[in-house]
Amino acid sequence: MNKIEVRVADWHRDNADLRRIREAVFIAEQAVTPELEWDNDDADAVHFLAEEGDFAIGTARLLPDGHIGRVAVLKDWRGMKVGDALMHAAIAEAERRGIMQQALSAQVHATAFYERLGFKVVSEEFLEAGIPHVDMVREG
Repeated sequence: MNKIEVRVADWHRDNADLRRIREAVFIAEQAVTPELEWDNDDADAVHFLAEEGDFAIGTARLLPDGHIGRVAVLKDWRGMKVGDALMHAAIAEAERRGIMQQALSAQVHATAFYERLGFKVVSEEFLEAGIPHVDMVREG
């Protein structure tokens, strides 16, 4: 297995990989509707791609307000710290931009993952795209 690297992606140049991963994870696996998955925030976000060699296996995005989202790792690469690498890259980029508080809406089953990265639950459970979520915040 090659080393997994995370890089800042270009929404236009890397669009096929970003879409392929998010469609596989959110639309195909989790039954999120395309209308909810694709929004206008993508144009202004900083996107990240995790790659093994030249194959994209995960993605995340950082919005200008410090909200991290659309964290997705293809099924065959889960449990290999790809999500950690994506989150570390997004947090580092936020802090580099002076955004010392990052926020996200976590699927409830993933809260322990985000807590390990310093995020704390700040809301009651709610449904987003039919999936239980909580809001979480991290102070840098």
